Amino acid sequence: MVSDVHGNAKDLAKAGDGADALICLGDLVLFLDYADHSRGIFPDLFGVENADLIVELRTARRYDAARELGQRLWAELEMDRESAIESAVRRQYAELFAAFPNPTYATYGNVDMPTLWSEYARPGTTVLDGERTEIGGLVFGFVGGGLRTPMRTPYEISDEEFAAKVEALGEVDVLCSHIPPEVPELTYDTVARRFERGSRALLEAIHRARPRYALFGHVHQPLTRRMRVGATECVNVGHFASTGRPWTLEW
Repeated sequence: MVSDVHGNAKDLAKAGDGADALICLGDLVLFLDYADHSRGIFPDLFGVENADLIVELRTARRYDAARELGQRLWAELEMDRESAIESAVRRQYAELFAAFPNPTYATYGNVDMPTLWSEYARPGTTVLDGERTEIGGLVFGFVGGGLRTPMRTPYEISDEEFAAKVEALGEVDVLCSHIPPEVPELTYDTVARRFERGSRALLEAIHRARPRYALFGHVHQPLTRRMRVGATECVNVGHFASTGRPWTLEW
């Protein structure tokens, strides 16, 4: 199981070795690598110095200033923003979806572009969002995307829409999502030094339906990677872009 792949196609091609299936919890796209500012769509278009600056602004939570910088850079570039981003994302998706083994079960992350996935998902890759499926005798439910934030990443949705997808799953053995449930220990990023958005609807589903596992990613350096909430084992499966290592669920 992997999450937050962010362009790591090389390790993704080996992530399913020895497993019955690969599960991907989203964020395939790499817009900007916060550990290496030379990697991603942003520095490819605007250079490393501007990438350094926008990371500095975002880290300082100066989101309006970061947005103003982005708008100025796009105006100077004199390119259609949506077309340029879509073209770059398509190049990444072509490589990443080709690396998925058969079978793969995947849902979207907050930086993904869901409208493009159907074009790149090959036979053997099943995309699920607000849906459930059986894998190895267990029922897995998948909820993709993230909740709205000042970052305004591509696949952020309202709390109500996210909650409706969680509700549609019903009772499952394994609750899979890109973002974590709203638990402080699971949502705090120790390097970014901020709380990421977690879902109250996921937390309520954990208390109500008591799945065996709740699995997620999104928070790259969490305060706590694994903890029990009631009867449910909650696990951040890891920042695959940096580790290159999948997390294994055994039952």
